Amino acid sequence: MYSRKGCHLCDIVKETLTRLRGEADFQWREVDIDADPQLQQKYTEEVPVVFIDGRKAFKYRMDGRQFLRVLVGRE
Repeated sequence: MYSRKGCHLCDIVKETLTRLRGEADFQWREVDIDADPQLQQKYTEEVPVVFIDGRKAFKYRMDGRQFLRVLVGRE
């Protein structure tokens, strides 16, 4: 998940991912785009961005049920 500090939507997606860990077997990590100039330039207006297996799956908002469907579909 690409995010940045002070991003309210990022906080919501992080809470959703943390909650969903109890429902499915997946790992996630947060990358602060402001720590990398290239990521900051590329995603400055798009955070949060959630990638699944290297493919952009969600940006701005993420529905938990939809995330689980996409996650299951990748297997």
